[in-house]
Order: sequence, then C-alpha cells, then structure tokens
Amino acid sequence: MSAVSRAVRVSRLNSGYGGTQVLHDVSFEVAPGEMLAIVGPNGAGKSTLLKVAGGTMRPWSGEIDLLGRAIAGYERRELARTVATVSQENPLAFRFTVLEIVLMGRAPHVGAFHFESPRDLEIARHALEQFGLLALADRHVQELSGGERKRVFLARALAQEPKVALLDEPTAFLDLKHAAEILLLFRELCTAEAMTVIATLHDLNAAALWADRVLLMKHGAVVGCGRPEDVLTAENLRQVYETEVYVSRNPTTGALIVLPAAPPR
Repeated sequence: MSAVSRAVRVSRLNSGYGGTQVLHDVSFEVAPGEMLAIVGPNGAGKSTLLKVAGGTMRPWSGEIDLLGRAIAGYERRELARTVATVSQENPLAFRFTVLEIVLMGRAPHVGAFHFESPRDLEIARHALEQFGLLALADRHVQELSGGERKRVFLARALAQEPKVALLDEPTAFLDLKHAAEILLLFRELCTAEAMTVIATLHDLNAAALWADRVLLMKHGAVVGCGRPEDVLTAENLRQVYETEVYVSRNPTTGALIVLPAAPPR
C-alpha cells in the first residue's frame, strides 16, 4: 500500500504506562474509506493502541503516519481537524447541553476566540439528526442514559468532519437497534466520504459483519490482520480467547457467525 493510498500506517509500535509495556511491535495499515475493527479480550491493548494512534499517548518506539505524514509533524489544531477520537468514557465536569457538546466538535475549524457560524450550527444539527438526537438538543448530557450519552459523543466526532475516526467501543451501552444504526452510519461514511474508521469492538459478529478487515490482538501483540473470514477462525479465536468457539455462516445472509461452543449436556 503506497503512502498516498493509506490513511493510517502504524509500524513496529511499542508503548505502555510507566514501566509496564502494553503494546509489542504492533504494525498495520488502513486505507481511506476502510473500516478496521480491533478485537481481542480485555487487556489486549486495544484502547491503548487507539490512544497512541490518535496522538493522545506517546509511543516508546515505532512510527505512526496519518495521510502520508508522521503524526509528530501535525500541529495540534490540524490534527484535531484530521482525527476524531471517541473514548469509552467521556466524563464532564460541567453541565453542557447536547447541542453544546456536539458543537465542541467544530472547535478545530472555528479557531480561538471565534464564535460558531450558522454553517457550524448546521453541521452540528445534522450530526444530531444522524444519531437521532435532535429532540434531545437542549437537554443536559448528565440527564441522559448511558446509550444516549454515547451517541452524543459520536455525534460530536462526526461534527468534527474528520478524515479518520478512532472509536473505542462505539456500541457500548447501546441497544441492538442503535448499535446497528451507528455501525451502518459509519460504514456509509466510509463509502460516501472516504472516511477511515478504526473501531475497537467486543462483538466479534459485528466486527465480521461491518468491518473490511479485522486486527486480532492478544497481550498487546497482533495475532492476525486481514479479512474477517481469514482472521476470525476457530483456531485463532481459541488461541486468543482461550475457550472453545463455534465459527460458521448465517444460512440466510452468509455472514460470519462466532459463538462460544455449547457446553456438553
């Protein structure tokens, strides 16, 4: 994959916290318009990898390129216009309304000491509409359910108009309907806007259904990276999750199915 054709390139990445190494020699590439799902058990290093790839955590060694440029060469505001990150937890110290939170996504485009324009407001409202949040625009975020709050921060990321979206468990706290709608929305943005989406997911079936490729991790290292059917094999999943699994195809849709093996009766 040439530098022009890749949106994100991570090469021989090592990082961690204090003296504890979490990521071990991680490498992968993602093209514009591609969705990559990062999967693996708890403690595999998925969230840490997103933090380092998005520039919010410094690597110990290795290289990270965004759109053909080293991430270290990006000025902070330019990086914020390029990459949007949604963490698992998004604590707020102050009472902001839903609309105010989503408008924060326009900050990298507005500039310091400037007010949002009518266009910024239009973009924010469109993001609210896409996530089914327009009716909640004037509500304080602290009054919402966990799933509603998750959708608010995803809408803020969309209002950023990023070229790369890094989503840490974007379907956490969401019911089946909203989880499917959100993955479909980002899938459509990959196609229509050439947005690159890298998302950590615990749901292997969602990863297989929506992602172009899957990065499978264990203990901070890459076990496999490729098409879902090539990576999410019974052998790989037994090795990574240390449990018996059943891998087959949905007889109606042909989609890959991953289930824990049924216990003996």
